[in-house]
Amino acid sequence: MSAAPPHPLHARLDAWRRLVVVGLLGFASGLPLALTGQAMQAWLSVEGLDIATIGFLSVVGLPYTFKFLWAPLMDRFELPWLGRRRGWLVLTQLLLAVALLLMADTSPSNAIRTFALLAVLVAFISASQDVVIDAYRTDVLAAHERGLGSSLSVLGYRLAMILSGGVALIWVDPTQGGGWTWPEVYRFMAGLMVVAAVVSAIVLPRLPDTERPTSVARHDVLGFMAVLAAVALGVFLSDRFGPPIARALLAPLWAGSTLPVPLQGKWTDLLALLLGVAFTLPLAAWAARAAHFETLLGGLRSYFSQTGAGAFLAFIVLYKLGDAFAGSLMTPFLLKTMMFSSAEVGVVNKLIGLWLTIGGALLGGALMLKLGLWRSLMLFGVLQMASNLGFWWLAMEGKGLMPGLVIPAFDWGFVKLAHATPVDGGLLMVIAFENLSGGMGTAAFVAFLMGLCNQRFTATQYALLSAFASVGRVWVGPLAGVMAETIGWPTFFIVSTVLAAPALVMLWWLRRPVQALEVDPRAAALDD
Repeated sequence: MSAAPPHPLHARLDAWRRLVVVGLLGFASGLPLALTGQAMQAWLSVEGLDIATIGFLSVVGLPYTFKFLWAPLMDRFELPWLGRRRGWLVLTQLLLAVALLLMADTSPSNAIRTFALLAVLVAFISASQDVVIDAYRTDVLAAHERGLGSSLSVLGYRLAMILSGGVALIWVDPTQGGGWTWPEVYRFMAGLMVVAAVVSAIVLPRLPDTERPTSVARHDVLGFMAVLAAVALGVFLSDRFGPPIARALLAPLWAGSTLPVPLQGKWTDLLALLLGVAFTLPLAAWAARAAHFETLLGGLRSYFSQTGAGAFLAFIVLYKLGDAFAGSLMTPFLLKTMMFSSAEVGVVNKLIGLWLTIGGALLGGALMLKLGLWRSLMLFGVLQMASNLGFWWLAMEGKGLMPGLVIPAFDWGFVKLAHATPVDGGLLMVIAFENLSGGMGTAAFVAFLMGLCNQRFTATQYALLSAFASVGRVWVGPLAGVMAETIGWPTFFIVSTVLAAPALVMLWWLRRPVQALEVDPRAAALDD
């Protein structure tokens, strides 16, 4: 006998509760990401580091691309008292608070290596938090709620980035804002992560009991330790032998080259980094098989058993690649090349721009109800690609060509502008288009990733998929910094536009498999 359906009002209230919770988790996810991304880039720019070095420091986000290696432990094990997912959430959020405090007490100009290692630690814990948040969101939402749920997740995520990116840039402006220092900003964000941990412990509803991986716990722990040891060995060997091998490979190319020696060194470092990854990943995969890391292997087998699994991974890498390429060094481009002030960048690129991203995400979620997943991905992908041309125009024409507006002075307590701030019209137009299209694309993309996951291995599979999705954001940074200095900003943005095209071609080819993801397997099971 099937259970009686819930009262319509109760069902609606439960649905809205789930959606609000997803938005709160999006905020917790977005806060630390900006602090190892654009906010950190602004701090480094103020400290006087060069563009190529800032680009290389984007690799502190490497844990986002490797998080599927430890995500199986979060599928397999539950921490006591708080139930599935919530225990891991509280733990990671408290650890993030500690790591941000340590980062705040380290000077990037005087101790760049220590600062970079702490940033990697923040990224590692943040990536672990994302594993749990992504799994919780996927488990708690039904298929028909994913479009709106992903929009609200982006809403929370972007609100956090408004705070840690936009508002923070205004706080640290000595003439316009509150005169904060970057260490003070990071200490404040650490306090917010403590608040997030309290909310996760009290507000989030428990997930219903679901089937979990049934592998031997000892094998999973030993498997993870084997993978960790393999990665450590790979990093050590790559650091020892990668640079000389890269120098030997590129020596014939540099012979007689007119490229400045410092840039030759940056390209050599980039090749050494890629060689290290090409060696370390297969080594980690071998270690997982040899040590019987069954939850990881089972999750991967489950994912790759579906039709088009490999093609989906390629599409995931490509869909946000052009967008990531154009945005990887946006803050240094606007501050150091275009010479906009910190307050102007904070107001336009972070405050106004991110609100437009939120609007784009909500609009994207609403349009997905009418368009469906495949048509939304296609339309929003075309708009994302076109938005990169706006930055090419800005780099070519400069500022002051379009009438702008003046943001009056204000003091809202938590943020203020001491003086009226002029806003360039061209900058405002370009940022508006880029953020609207990016918000719509992100909403559709998150819904797409959720549709690919099996609930038994949600953390493992979503971590794998989102790790591939972050390839552009993390790995483009080192290449982008060197390319921008080598070919100049206008050509750089043309390249970013071209890089968006292959994903759209691939999406056309994957039309039927993507449309099949719009069917909710839980609803289909109830109908049967």
